[in-house]
Amino acid sequence: MSPDKTVAQVIAAALLRHGVRTIFSQSLPSAVLLAAEDLGIRQFTYRTENAGTAMADGFARVSGQVAVVTAQNGPAATLLVPGLAEAIKSSIPIVALVQDVNRPTTDRNAFQEFDHFGLFQSCAKWVRRVTEPDRMEDYVDMAFAIAASGRPGPAVLLLPADLLNERVTSPGRRQARLGAFPLDRMLADPARISAAAELIAAARHPLLVAGGGIHLSNASAELAALQEAAHLPVMTTVMGKGAVDERHPLSLGVGGYNLGRMSPGRHLRPLIEQSDLVFFVGTRTAQNGTDSWSLFPPSARYIHLDVDPAEIGRNYEGLRLVGDAKLTLPALTERLRGRCQPRPEFAQAIAAARDRNAGEIAPLLHSEASPIRPERLMADLQQVLTPDTLVVADASYSTVWVACYLSALAPGMRFITPRGLAGLGWGLPMALGARVARPASPILCITGDGGFAHVWSELETSLRMRAPVVLTVLNNGVLGYQKDAEDVKFGRHTSACYFAPVDHAQIARACGCRGVTIARPADYLPAVREALAVKETTVIDVLTDPQAYPPVALFDERLEAVRRATGK
Repeated sequence: MSPDKTVAQVIAAALLRHGVRTIFSQSLPSAVLLAAEDLGIRQFTYRTENAGTAMADGFARVSGQVAVVTAQNGPAATLLVPGLAEAIKSSIPIVALVQDVNRPTTDRNAFQEFDHFGLFQSCAKWVRRVTEPDRMEDYVDMAFAIAASGRPGPAVLLLPADLLNERVTSPGRRQARLGAFPLDRMLADPARISAAAELIAAARHPLLVAGGGIHLSNASAELAALQEAAHLPVMTTVMGKGAVDERHPLSLGVGGYNLGRMSPGRHLRPLIEQSDLVFFVGTRTAQNGTDSWSLFPPSARYIHLDVDPAEIGRNYEGLRLVGDAKLTLPALTERLRGRCQPRPEFAQAIAAARDRNAGEIAPLLHSEASPIRPERLMADLQQVLTPDTLVVADASYSTVWVACYLSALAPGMRFITPRGLAGLGWGLPMALGARVARPASPILCITGDGGFAHVWSELETSLRMRAPVVLTVLNNGVLGYQKDAEDVKFGRHTSACYFAPVDHAQIARACGCRGVTIARPADYLPAVREALAVKETTVIDVLTDPQAYPPVALFDERLEAVRRATGK
């Protein structure tokens, strides 16, 4: 690099060095984006900053690369907060480049000036404002290193606009490539790995619970090898879904709060509750994944493997394995090799529970009712899935339908859901980010009409940026989770839970995308197959049953009792 580069050019060159080929942005900071485009870095331009951050999140989850999102100071910066908050809770590495006011105008009420430190401190691992041109490369590298190391998460660089045009006297000093994660892998303490092997080998009813950390570590193959070598039953959280092949005889599927009535895993709960050893891997042991911390027996012994020492023992005290799953699981597998005998009774019990569940839910999966049952839609979607398919679900009921009624076909198959904060509206933009990360994979996105309303505008982004996805809108005219939760908690619900009718297919066509309305169950699967074949963004607006709700354990019996009492 010649000595006459601007700070903006230095930033662009550093991004390129870290492997960045796409920036999620809207042309600001302009000096940086112009320099980046000069180097061949693509600008994937969102319509709103909150959606752009969700795109960056989806890209990072699928690609294994640190994502970059940019924004203007002030109101644009504030719109990054929801997506960064999801990312810090879900451990997703994002570097946010935020333009700030000129240095001489700081604290003078410059146009759109805001306290960005205060804004981002709760939703980022690290926030810095760069004021010295010659330090810019240092700070870019620090941002990437912090985002990608330890427990991944967002890092924010505040860039005064006047700084970006200044000259750097000695650019190009740094050579490191820090764009992939996990940046640094650490093996857990070997003595504790041996202790964990002793506990697993001695357990009569062990259970491994895999969270999203398996995907962040890219450790699905290592988990599958441990499952085979130690003959371990494996359950996943929603974020861990796809960590193992859910058709495996020792797979319990997704557990947690979604083991209620008509769940495909309902009758597996007694097998979970009899566990005498629970091995958590890459999970925060959060409320939903543990059914409000009621699912696992207090009499069991616990092992917890995680890169974040603060998460180990937060809710379940046990043997601490602080380390990376991709390194630590093989070491544990080696210590267990030949020590664990097959447990045919486990597989038999799981198979029996699966058969019982399948019999109970079969009428829903094959329902011909209109409005359409979401369970029927999931059964149809299962027919088009391949191990390479990316399934993205919006928050709320969409996530639960996908987690319960779709099955992972191979270790490492990806189901992308916003579970850190679970905000509505992140489904479509996450799917667009996933499309950038994996251009050749089929991408199916499921969202409710409530969530889709947050991001209709990003259909234009999908068309303009040539990022096709197949989007199913579960159009039931209500905020389903809100309405049903209010009924369970208060015996009634507010008027805010209902929507006016919306033709989402017409919205899609107005944006230049394909739009299809489905009112009969038999028409859905052909519409999905056609959408996948044409490889254009397609909105499939499905008129679904507003009374349908997924198997959330909290709702068992209570919701039906309220409906009988109120007639609603």
